[in-house]
Amino acid sequence: MRDRAKRLEELGILQSRLGYRYKEASLLNTALTHSSYANERNLSIEHYNERLEFLGDAVLEMVTSEFLYNRFKGHPEGALTKMRASLVRGDALGLYSSKLGLGDFLLMGKGEENTGGRKRASILADAFEAVIGSIYIDGGYQPARNFVLRYIEDRIDISADPIYARDHKTELQERVQASGGQAIEYRLTAQEGPDHDKTFRIQVCIGGEISGEGMGKSKKEAQQNAAKRALEKLEE
Repeated sequence: MRDRAKRLEELGILQSRLGYRYKEASLLNTALTHSSYANERNLSIEHYNERLEFLGDAVLEMVTSEFLYNRFKGHPEGALTKMRASLVRGDALGLYSSKLGLGDFLLMGKGEENTGGRKRASILADAFEAVIGSIYIDGGYQPARNFVLRYIEDRIDISADPIYARDHKTELQERVQASGGQAIEYRLTAQEGPDHDKTFRIQVCIGGEISGEGMGKSKKEAQQNAAKRALEKLEE
């Protein structure tokens, strides 16, 4: 009984983070239950999150498509498709999930947990989609839509421009974290030209060492180009 009370307390904490209060908290619990946990306990398919993940994926795509269609009225289908892909791809979902701390609330098997499952991007991405699905089942489209928009709107400035279709800064951060988590710093080294037509030069440093340099008409563009160069060096 104490374990059940503790789990309900945990789910209450997470609901505050989600900004949504469930009528049926068991739906959230299912969304956070990995198949490895169910397999160890011989639980049936309705007790783990893969079906909710399937539903959440569809809701996520619908919400994102609707948002982009209304926000970028002059963009052709191809550009909208690229923007949507950058917003709903696995690494983006993993990042959203990490911001929520979903890994701390997952129920998973001992083997999966011992191999770093709580921090695995694919598992976090699946859990994020499952949470969307659980909100949709519990409260309908509008609460699910509101939840999704909180995250995609944070990234929309990146996705709105084709140069950011691949978010090099986020990709570099995830790559560095996966290999030890050294500090990443972006340093403005020069800015040239008149106020209406400036060019910025930025260096990205990993662990205090210069790893790439980029130029752009905005600091954001220069940072993206610097991160791109750092990624290229890591891949060489």
